[in-house]
Amino acid sequence: MLLIQCPYCGERPEPEFVYGGQAHIARPAHPASTSLEEWTDYLYRRDNTRGVHAERWRHTHGCGRFFNALRDTGTDRFLATYRVGERPPEPADARS
Repeated sequence: MLLIQCPYCGERPEPEFVYGGQAHIARPAHPASTSLEEWTDYLYRRDNTRGVHAERWRHTHGCGRFFNALRDTGTDRFLATYRVGERPPEPADARS
């Protein structure tokens, strides 16, 4: 069973969580002057990275909070989790 480290509750089984999309997507600073193409990019276009990817997750059957995770999409392994608003940590695999 896949275990995910919730930064609020600790390690829990994967069925307690829901994937929330790519992390760190910034809303346009001036929505009224944003072009249709920029809105399309913001709403629909996401990275499809093979390797380490920053994602949003929600602990739906626990604390209910959103958090971010660094996950290797090639191995489906979680490298780090961190609270929304925090900077992504350097994954342990990338350290020397």
